[in-house]
Amino acid sequence: MNRGRGVRKRTAPEKSNALETCDEEICVEVHHLFNKVRGYVPPTGGEWKLPDPSVVLCYPHASHPRLQALKQSLNEVKNQLSDKDLSVWHQHTCFTNRAGTVTAHLRSTTNAELCTQAWAKFYEILGTFKLLPDNALKSGELNSIHLCEAPGAFISALNHFLKTSGLHCDWSWIANTLNPYYEANGRGCTITDDRLITHTLPWWFFGSDNTGDIMLQKHLLELPRFVSNMRCVDLVTADGSFDCQGDPGEQERLVAPLQYCEAVCALLLLGTGGSFVLKMFTLFEHSSVCLLYLLACCFRSVNVFKPGTSKSGNSELYIVCLDYQAKEQIRPLLSKLIRNYGPDLSTTVALFPRHCIPDSFLSQHEEICTFFHALQVNTIQENLKLFVEMSVEQRRRLEQLREYAAEFYTKRFNVHYLPRKSWVCRGGVARWVKHCERKQMGSFNQRKEMELQRWKQRLAQGNYGALIEKHLAGTEGCEIVLSGPLDECDLGTWFALEGAALPKVCSSTFCDQEMLDFLNEALEENLRVKAVNHSDRAVPICNSCRTDSPVSILSEICSHPDVTSCLVLRCQSWCDGTLEGVKFQPEFLQGPSCCELQDSTLHDGQPDFQLELLNAVLYALQNQRLGSALVIPLCSALTRFTSGLVFTLHLCFRYITFRSLSGWPHAALVCMGFSPPSVLPRLLDFLRDVMENMKKVKLELGRQVLQFVPLEELLRGELPRFLSSFNTAVIRQQLHVLMQVEYST
Repeated sequence: MNRGRGVRKRTAPEKSNALETCDEEICVEVHHLFNKVRGYVPPTGGEWKLPDPSVVLCYPHASHPRLQALKQSLNEVKNQLSDKDLSVWHQHTCFTNRAGTVTAHLRSTTNAELCTQAWAKFYEILGTFKLLPDNALKSGELNSIHLCEAPGAFISALNHFLKTSGLHCDWSWIANTLNPYYEANGRGCTITDDRLITHTLPWWFFGSDNTGDIMLQKHLLELPRFVSNMRCVDLVTADGSFDCQGDPGEQERLVAPLQYCEAVCALLLLGTGGSFVLKMFTLFEHSSVCLLYLLACCFRSVNVFKPGTSKSGNSELYIVCLDYQAKEQIRPLLSKLIRNYGPDLSTTVALFPRHCIPDSFLSQHEEICTFFHALQVNTIQENLKLFVEMSVEQRRRLEQLREYAAEFYTKRFNVHYLPRKSWVCRGGVARWVKHCERKQMGSFNQRKEMELQRWKQRLAQGNYGALIEKHLAGTEGCEIVLSGPLDECDLGTWFALEGAALPKVCSSTFCDQEMLDFLNEALEENLRVKAVNHSDRAVPICNSCRTDSPVSILSEICSHPDVTSCLVLRCQSWCDGTLEGVKFQPEFLQGPSCCELQDSTLHDGQPDFQLELLNAVLYALQNQRLGSALVIPLCSALTRFTSGLVFTLHLCFRYITFRSLSGWPHAALVCMGFSPPSVLPRLLDFLRDVMENMKKVKLELGRQVLQFVPLEELLRGELPRFLSSFNTAVIRQQLHVLMQVEYST
């Protein structure tokens, strides 16, 4: 073994030889893998025409017997997977996936940025279709809009394509997605991977309410203004979906309203000659028939494409529409669609009545559905057989197919190496990357059974059971220190960001998402039981946990040789005990009450609490002495607003840590060594402006100040890890106590 150099990477000539020496049967199969496409062709001598707007959204949905038979057939095959453990089945299908090694191959050979399966799929679309309009390339200006785009793989794939294909043009892009930083967006429909978003925030459209929900009519109307600097929109992509694991057989129906909104948005924004790429799932429902007929009437070419890099056993399809021709003709119909735009656009009535869909279109559509239905069913059935038994020869052949497919992809789509300096994010990915995608465990049947269990049972059986049951040792937070003060701070970039008021805190960039889900469910149950029993009983304290008392924390601070004074934001009767043997007594300042947040899923997102907390911190910073300490009892720091206050303290103190407490709140921030920055006067003026802004916004129904420190600041350095540690400790302690509560019924 060569211990010094390791495994030698194969060179380009060897890869080329591997392609040339592969047996013909494998070559044919891989060619078929990357050629799964069918198109709609208008009949000779006539053309498909847009129905009159008067019949739009007026008739009930129709049923198409042949398509429904295909749906039933497919679901019968899918039902055979209901008893399969999802993680085991996923591992199996990853191996049987012919294109399963493409992304790994691309990462190692082409240095592709954000190289995910979505990246590979869109690059394949770019390499298969003439997606970029000629007039855009000739003018040297290309403008693209990417809907439901998180984490940004389509953007990075298009950048790679443009930079390595010799297409010299001035490219501008805008993207939209459900805002991963808006705390009321749940993880079931939000992609939390923000590696590209963090570095490109000005190019992301989240709308006036900061949610990023493209299914809101006001956002549809705001988006044209957001992209008004673009001469013409040449390309729109829409890669949206929902988590349909709870009802996979109805994925197409569940996602249909989103697809309607994406399509209406594209038809509104695109210029003549533009292209549109839309992700859909099977095409059996009348809603899909109508939407595809609409697109076939608006574009010169409409194709249904299953990328080779899209797992063959899933229902995912991409609709690739080229050369937008109906910009003027569609205006009356589009006006009606915009008036009825929203999440119910396709759920109550059909876009078009059945009699407006020509038989020539419907027959082509049925043939296309039959083709892709057969591909999916065959793949699932093959995977089921191989799951039971896979011979050595079958495994060897699959490995050959996967190797050949990866090299074939690179050659077929002409994927070249791109240096990091040409990436969208030239500096690379952010230091703080929070991965908290939902992990589906067990079989579909087991997950359905789990849904019937209470949160306590699911928590005890899950990954966090042992951690939550364990009593606090009294050391939580002692070793976690946020060192400061910060040297850099550009107050010129700070501003108060308003948006939709938070009904609850469903997610946070600064905590473990699954633990937060459990806590919200536990608090909701606690509130329901209290309402039924007409009880105001507070959540009890766990007497077996070792936690710090307010007296012990203050005694430790006041005995520190470098601390000359201490200011405490008082919460209820916080620290009624006496301090003996210390060189000075701390000063108590009335702080915000955490009591009303004790049973609330709003956590630290309550506007009145935030206003009181800001007011108290502002007073503390104005009256702090050099080298002094500050103690803030805090229920959580899940929101961008509260995290911004912690960042503000980070600017002003030598170090910050936290201590776990008994009772409520469950923790206290301990800020040591006040060291005022040179920008303190400007910082205090800014905080006063934010406070006045909050008072004004408070008078507006449904609005709230969500953030005042730029996300770029909140996500850099050690602050995110500190906040995550703090919130995890707090949530863990709350769950620990709530697990021990027994309710009488």
